[in-house]
Amino acid sequence: MIITHWRWLDSAVSLAVSVVILFGTWSLLRESLNLALDAVPEGIDPDDVRSFLCNLEGVTEVHDLHIWGMSTTETARTAHLVMAGGHPGNEFLRQVAGDLEQRFHIGHPTLQIELAGGEDECRLAPGDVV
Repeated sequence: MIITHWRWLDSAVSLAVSVVILFGTWSLLRESLNLALDAVPEGIDPDDVRSFLCNLEGVTEVHDLHIWGMSTTETARTAHLVMAGGHPGNEFLRQVAGDLEQRFHIGHPTLQIELAGGEDECRLAPGDVV
């Protein structure tokens, strides 16, 4: 400004730097908001996860499915699986956890197994209950 006497130059450069910073950090801001709001991480379709779980052998129903980001690189998921014929065992749970990691990058799954036909229906079973 001393050389050119353009008093507007300082303001223009400040605005240009602000725009560069905004564009450079936009994705970080969006990811931070998604983490704060416990939103489903980008690239994971909850309907695909539900469909995968529903198609597991012995599963008759999936409810109370929640997927959220624990960080920008880790994803958690909880779900209730209703199964006919008793508890499937730890090998089933390990296999499902491994499949969820490989297919959907969900590294922290929590599964609750419920037995079909029990007299006490889960209070979270209706699809509209969160």
